[in-house]
Amino acid sequence: MIRALVAAVLVLSGLGLLVGAAGLGVPDPLILVQIRLPRSALALLVGGSLGLSGAVLQGALRNPLADPGLLGIGGCAGLGAVIAFYWGLSAVFAPALPLAGLAGAALGCVLLLRFAGAATGPSLILAGVALSAIAAALLALALTLAPNPYALAEITFWLMGGLEDRSLLHLALAAPPILLGCAVLLRLGPGLDALALGEDVAASLGVPVARTLRVAAFGVALAVGAGAAVAGGIGFVGLVVPHLLRPTLGERPGGLLLASMLAGAALLLAADLLARIAPLLLPLAQEPRLGVLTALLGAPYLVRIARRVAP
Repeated sequence: MIRALVAAVLVLSGLGLLVGAAGLGVPDPLILVQIRLPRSALALLVGGSLGLSGAVLQGALRNPLADPGLLGIGGCAGLGAVIAFYWGLSAVFAPALPLAGLAGAALGCVLLLRFAGAATGPSLILAGVALSAIAAALLALALTLAPNPYALAEITFWLMGGLEDRSLLHLALAAPPILLGCAVLLRLGPGLDALALGEDVAASLGVPVARTLRVAAFGVALAVGAGAAVAGGIGFVGLVVPHLLRPTLGERPGGLLLASMLAGAALLLAADLLARIAPLLLPLAQEPRLGVLTALLGAPYLVRIARRVAP
C-alpha cells in the first residue's frame, strides 16, 4: 500500500508539472519553475498535512468524524489572512498575506491550548468548537465591514481555497512549519494506539495522555495552520482519507499515519489537476475553486460515513 501511494504521488506530481491552462506540455521553463512547481509542491504539502492531521485527530479523539477543521486553527489562519486583505497590507506587501495567516494560526494554537485546560479529549473538542465559533464570527464581521465590494469579493474568493497564483515565496513560507508539524505528528503512533483503548487504559500503560493530546494539537496547528495560510479553506481531505484507508490497513491509528499523509497528498494533487483540466473540458470561464471542489467530492462521502457510524 505504501509503495502504491508513493507511486501515485510521484505520478500526480509529474502531471502537475506538465498540465496547465494551455493543456499538456511546458511552453516555457519559467512557467514550470515559477507557477507549476510551487502549485504542485503546495498541493503535496497541504494535502499530506491534512490527511495526516485527520488520521491523528480521529485516533486521538476516538471520533471517526473528527477532522482538522474541528480545532479551529484553519479558521484562525483564514482570519489572519482576511485582516491582511482588510487593511490593504497584501496589496502593499505581497508576503503579508501568508505571514498574517501564519500569525493567525499561531495565535489560534495558543488560544486552543489555553482553552483546553487539562487537554482531555472532550475538553480539546470543546476548545476547538469555541475557537471555530470565535474565528467564524470575526470573519463574518470582517466581511460585513469590508471597505468596498472589490475587497469583499477578493476576501470571499480567497476563503474558498485554491492554489493558483502561488509563488516560490508562498512555498518557502509554508513548507518549514508544515514539515515540522508533520514530523511531530508522525511520532505519535504508539501514543495514539494506546489512546484507542481509552484514556484511562492509556494512562495505566504509562502514556502521558494530556501531553500526547497537546502535542497532537500543536502538530496539527503547525501543519494545518500553515497550509490554510497559503491555500485558504480546503475541507474534507482530512476527514475522508483515513476512512478510505481503514478497509485495507485496519483500525490501528498508528498504522494509518504515513499512509494518510501520502493519500492526502495524492488526493489533493488529483483534485488540483481536475481543477486545472475542468476549463479545458467544460464551458467554464475559470478554474473551479479547489476548496469548493474538495467539498463537492467529500460531502457525499461524509453522509456515507455518518450513516455507517450511526447507532
